[in-house]
Order: sequence, then structure tokens, then C-alpha cells
Amino acid sequence: MKRFRMAARPPSPAPSAPSRVAVVGAGMVGLSTAWFLQERGVDVTVYDREGVAAGSSWGNAGWLTPGLATPLPEPAVLTYGVRAVLSPSSPVYVPPSADPKLLRFLAGFARNSTASQWLRSMRALVPINSLALPSFDILAEGGVEARTLEAKSFIAAYRTTAERKVLLEELEQIHSAGQTMEFDVLDGNEARGVEPSLSDEIGAAIRLHGQRYIDPGHYVHALADAVRTRGGVIHEGAEVTEVRDEAAGVTVVVGGGDGERFDAVVLGTGAWLGRLARKFGVRSLVQAGRGYSFSVPVEHVPSGPVYFPAQRVACTPLGDRLRVAGMMEFRRPEAPLDARRVHAIAEAARPLLRGADLDARQDEWVGSRPCTTDGLPLIGATRSPRVFAAGGHGMWGITLGPATGRLLAETIVTGERPAQLSPFDPLR
Repeated sequence: MKRFRMAARPPSPAPSAPSRVAVVGAGMVGLSTAWFLQERGVDVTVYDREGVAAGSSWGNAGWLTPGLATPLPEPAVLTYGVRAVLSPSSPVYVPPSADPKLLRFLAGFARNSTASQWLRSMRALVPINSLALPSFDILAEGGVEARTLEAKSFIAAYRTTAERKVLLEELEQIHSAGQTMEFDVLDGNEARGVEPSLSDEIGAAIRLHGQRYIDPGHYVHALADAVRTRGGVIHEGAEVTEVRDEAAGVTVVVGGGDGERFDAVVLGTGAWLGRLARKFGVRSLVQAGRGYSFSVPVEHVPSGPVYFPAQRVACTPLGDRLRVAGMMEFRRPEAPLDARRVHAIAEAARPLLRGADLDARQDEWVGSRPCTTDGLPLIGATRSPRVFAAGGHGMWGITLGPATGRLLAETIVTGERPAQLSPFDPLR
């Protein structure tokens, strides 16, 4: 595995740079930003309404796949049709009682689900994608005590070669946008030779190279420990209800208290980003695209992630169990777990996996991915030069969290926006 040598620690911030920064949100994006701010000599305080990794960070698939970090709005989404997305078993689900805000989001999402817009957005992601894995390496070399795991095999599996054409075409489009991905094309027997947990239903596959994965809950907690070890304070169960930009600084109010003053604040609240960011000029809708997961015992633990793209089901080996994840459910982030979605994922995976006991489920979970209508995150200064947004990564908050924190910390301390963040202006 290629290792990246960390440069000498940057000097302390200039006198005009912020020395105390609050970060709202203790997921991968927020804690990565806090860590990289500490690298630049900034004191950080982190607030989270629940706790570390309590949002979309804990139960997701944990893939570190910059080669597949693509815009969520794509032409294929439109092929589902109205009837499909209203079905509880569909991998993309919209409740029939969608409110006006969700309908506005879906209309914008549909407008961006064209081939030309997808290519523009993909080109915007390529520069930050290239920093994804090196940024994890910086964290490791800086003392974050959690490993990233090399995907010895990363298999995208299909029943038929016709189904496989969709990903092959997407890989061509990713390459044309300037991003490289090495892969092999396999038949069913070759795929089972690499990964025996695939059933006889699998007739075609693609093996991807150069990707990694993590146990996301464990990793984010280790990142929080590193922030604390370096002097950072993390307040859990502390819901920030107001951020005030005042003459002497930015005041962060928790509950009904008086608030605490900082030089700057980062809003990394995921699907709840709009609640605090809107008054600072962030008008882009951030909608919860809820994903579900659970873990099951499996006779042969895969040596890397297994993906069933036609079913939109992602499987990740975690210890002696297999995490099975899927679904894009557009609902309120606070809505309770819907057991029908868990059942739908299990039934979609059942005929495709060998030796997995999909009825012995544990750790059933739902988390809210923060999705934008154009599939691009919101990273950078808002209308206030002291209030920064960091969110809207959709399915790629784990993969791009450290790169986001690294670039945003540079922005906050130097006052200059790196070129990689230009497409992600929160005021666009």
C-alpha cells in the first residue's frame, strides 16, 4: 500500500487567523475538520446534538472508494419511474405524502439527472477525490489509531452481462471526466473463484482495484479520541440551536443558554445543515437520503466489499460478520426506522449471497445521508466570512470527509480557498 509522508507541521496561524473555532457536528466531516484545524494550531470545540458518529457515520458501508465517488443525480435514477419509487421495496423510495420541501428537492434532483450535468459534476469531484486516500494517510501518520483496510477484492456482481453494462459505461464516463479506475471484467465462475460468498445466481462481475474500507463507527470514534488527545473539547448531547455572527465573534448557543463565543464556526450537521446555515445565505436544499444497514453471520467472510449494483445493496466485512446496507429513502431525518426497508434489503441480497444467514440480523440501523440537488457538497465560507459550511456529501461523506476537513481547515486559517473547493461554494 502506498504511504504518504506527512509534511512538517504548519506554523501557528497568523494573528489575523481564527484561534478558536467551533465545529457543529461530530461525524466524519466535522471531526476531520476539527483535526486538520488542530494541525494548523487552532483550538477547537465540537458540539453534537447526540454524540460521536451518531448520524450517518456509524452504520454505513464504510467504503473508501474515491474511484466510485460520483454525483448521485444520474440519468438511471429517472428510469425508476413514479410507481417504482413509491414502492417500499424499491431501492429508491419516496413516501406518497411528500411535503412541499421534498417535492422541490426532487424536482431539482430530476433537473440535474442528465448525462451532461452528471459529467460536469463528475469533473468537479475529480480533484477532491484524488485527495481522499492521501488524507486518510495523513490522519494515520498524525496519530489517529484506526486502520484503513485494503480491499483485497472489491467485487461488483450481477446476474447477467447485460446488467453489468451499466457500470462499465459509467466507468468509461468516469475515465472521460479525468478520473482513473483499474478493474477486471469477470464471468460468474471467475467471480466466485475470487469471492466464494457469491451465489450461483451471479453470472458477471467487475473487480475494482485500489480501493479501501473501514469500520466507520470505530474509525470516527478513534478520530474523536485523537481530537481530544490534542486538546479539543467535544460536547455530546449538545444541540446547537442558534449561531450569531456578532461584532466581537461568532456566538454558538446550545439549548436556551447564553452561548459561547468563537472566532469562527463550522457547520457540519449533515442532513440538518440547512437549519443553521440558511440564515447565512445557504439556500441549497439538503435532503435526508436515508440508508439502512444490518449485520449478519456468513460462512465465508469476504476479503473486501461486495456490491450488487442492480439491487443497490452494499456488503462490507466487519470482523466475523457482514454488514449489508442499501436504500435511498427520501424522508425526514428524524423519522423512525422502517422495518420494511430492512426486509427489502435482505430479500434483495438473499439469492445473491452464499452462506449468509439474512434472518440472523443484528445492529439494524438507519442514518440520513445529506443529499443536494446537484450531487455536489457544500464546503466553504457562507455569507459570513466567519461561518463555514461542510456538508451535502450524499453517499460520500466517509470517503471525502478527511479531504474536506483538510481543505476547509486551509481555507479557514489562510483565508484562501483551494482550487479543489471552487465547485462546492455553499452560496451557489
